[in-house]
Amino acid sequence: MRVVLKVHRKGIIVLPKKLREVLGVGEGDSVIAEVVEDKVVIRALKPRVVDVNPEVVEEILGEEHRVEVVKYKRMISSGEHSSRY
Repeated sequence: MRVVLKVHRKGIIVLPKKLREVLGVGEGDSVIAEVVEDKVVIRALKPRVVDVNPEVVEEILGEEHRVEVVKYKRMISSGEHSSRY
């Protein structure tokens, strides 16, 4: 699809409805505009959906917790904690 667009004041370009439909963007959505060679390319900015295994996340968070507990215990036993409180 090819359309001619007019640049308005402050550099505003209006994307026609048909073009927005093809891109799958609507009001409030973000797009990426970049110069590729001598062309302006506009792409829809869509978040990537990632399938995450909750068990793996829980395992990683558990390991991080264990590491922090060990660091905390070392800090307390070495007297590095603040006595301000």
